[in-house]
Amino acid sequence: MIIIKLGDITQEDVEVIVNAANTGLRGGGGVDGAIHRAAGPTVMEECRKIGGCPTGEAVITNAGNLKAKKIIHTAGPVWHGGRENEAGLLRNCYRNCFLLAKKNLLETIAFPAISTGVYGYPIEGAARIALSVGREFERDFGEIRYVCFSQRDYDIYQRIWREIAHA
Repeated sequence: MIIIKLGDITQEDVEVIVNAANTGLRGGGGVDGAIHRAAGPTVMEECRKIGGCPTGEAVITNAGNLKAKKIIHTAGPVWHGGRENEAGLLRNCYRNCFLLAKKNLLETIAFPAISTGVYGYPIEGAARIALSVGREFERDFGEIRYVCFSQRDYDIYQRIWREIAHA
């Protein structure tokens, strides 16, 4: 089941939440900073041991103080006008998160809008990729949540989901 909601991803009661991380797994602003603050220092310690995560790939850690059991960290692409395979890299982020969750037998997953903050990926294109890949994996998960931080993003995700679901 795919659910789109407005909210704070750090409060989601799912088995795994996805962190829109940077390639160095060093924490940062936006979703990444919020997840690290809420999870506590043990998650950053695990990230340091992992060392990094190439753009489009995903790694997994424990979830520290969060309700979730695990955090999947994925490094989304920085938007360069679509000239540097950003769509393919973003698609890989979502696909690799789903594959890593399946490998770890995690059946409920929550995603933020990866790369749409400081990385500048246009929300409409990002939502279309996120929801399309989610649809490919829908049968493999009990619940897939897309947690939107703003009403604008939520409205865009809802509109695009209606288009995809009825295609």
